[in-house]
Amino acid sequence: MEIAAINTVSVAPHSRLLSNTFSRKLGSVSSLSLPSIKREYRVGSARLRVSAASSSSMDAVTAEKTSPSSFLENRESKKVLHFVKYHGLGNDFILVDNRDSSEPKITQEQVAKLCDRNFGVGADGVIFAMPGVNGADYTMRIFNSDGSEPEMCGNGVRCFARFIAELENLQGKHSFTMHTGAGLIVPEIQDDGQVMVDMGIPILKAQDVPTKLPGTKGEAVVQAELVVDGVTWNVTCVSMGNPHCITFGTKGGPNLKVDDLNLPEIGPKFEHHEMFPARTNTEFVEVLSRSHLKMRVWERGAGATLACGTGACALVVAAVLEGRANRKCTVDLPGGPLEIEWRQEDNHIYMTGPAEAVFYGSALL
Repeated sequence: MEIAAINTVSVAPHSRLLSNTFSRKLGSVSSLSLPSIKREYRVGSARLRVSAASSSSMDAVTAEKTSPSSFLENRESKKVLHFVKYHGLGNDFILVDNRDSSEPKITQEQVAKLCDRNFGVGADGVIFAMPGVNGADYTMRIFNSDGSEPEMCGNGVRCFARFIAELENLQGKHSFTMHTGAGLIVPEIQDDGQVMVDMGIPILKAQDVPTKLPGTKGEAVVQAELVVDGVTWNVTCVSMGNPHCITFGTKGGPNLKVDDLNLPEIGPKFEHHEMFPARTNTEFVEVLSRSHLKMRVWERGAGATLACGTGACALVVAAVLEGRANRKCTVDLPGGPLEIEWRQEDNHIYMTGPAEAVFYGSALL
C-alpha cells in the first residue's frame, strides 16, 4: 500500500472519527508536547488529515468515549459498511447493526468478500442484528464465510448478546430473546461478562438432523457406521438447529487423538458426504475424563475454526448417549474452553462462555 505525504496543506483542526474509533483503548493522555504539524496523508484514493498545535498551546489530548451505538449510528452508506468485530474463543464474526431493517444490509457475495482474510476484513461469518419477530426481542441472521446461511451459531449467539448489550447500553446481568433459523434462543449476560445461552432441546431423529443414516437407537443415529474415503467411522448425529456429526474414532480403532488429525483433508469429506443432504458440521472428540472433553471441528461453510458452540453442545449429547461422559462437561476447543450442561430436568442444553469485542471498523463494499 503506497502512502504519500503532502505538505503545506491547510488541515482541519479535529478528527472526531479517529478519536471515537480508538477511544476504547486510549483513554486520556496528558501533558503531551508536539511541534506544529500540518500534513495530509494519501492512502490509495483516501485522504487522512492530521493536525497538532504547538507545544505551547497543546497541553493534553483526550480521546472521546464511544460505544458501538455511537460509532455506528448515522454512518451507513451505500459504499461503506460500519461494523464491530467480535470473537468467541477465536471464532470471529463481523457484527452489523441492522435493527432498522428486516433485510441484510449487504449481499451474500459481499459477505464472502468481507470474510476473506487476505482481501477483506477476515472473519468466520457476518451476523446481522435485526428487529425481533414472533414476539422475540431481536432477530439474528448469520452468514458463513462462504456466503451460505446456517440456521444459527452458538459462539455467534454469545457475540450477538454482547453486541446488543453495548448497543443498548445494558449493564450487569441481562437476558433477552432472539429469533434464529433454529428457533427461539435465550442468552443471558452474566455479571462477569460471560454469556450463558439456553440452546434448547437437542434434535435426535435422523430425518430431522438431517441424515440418511438409519436410526440405531430408535430413530436416533448413535454409534452408527459411516464409511469415509474407505475408512469406517463410528458416528452419532445430533442437531442443535443445525446438523452435527460427532465421532470419537474409527471402527475398532484406538480412541482419537484430535491433535493428530489432518483436519483440512478429512473435514470436507464428512461435510459433503452423501449421508448428509444439508451437509454437516463435524466434531472429532477426544475423551480426557467423564467431565472433560477435547474437540476439533470442521464447520459447514467455514472449514476449520477455533471454536463451535453448537458443536460443543452436540458432542456432549453424543458423549452422554454413547456412555462416555456426564451431563455437565468442560469442552476444550482450540480457542479455549466452554462449559456445557445437558440438564435432565428440562432436556435443555446450556452453554456458558466468553465473547469479546475486537475492534470497530468501516469496510468498503
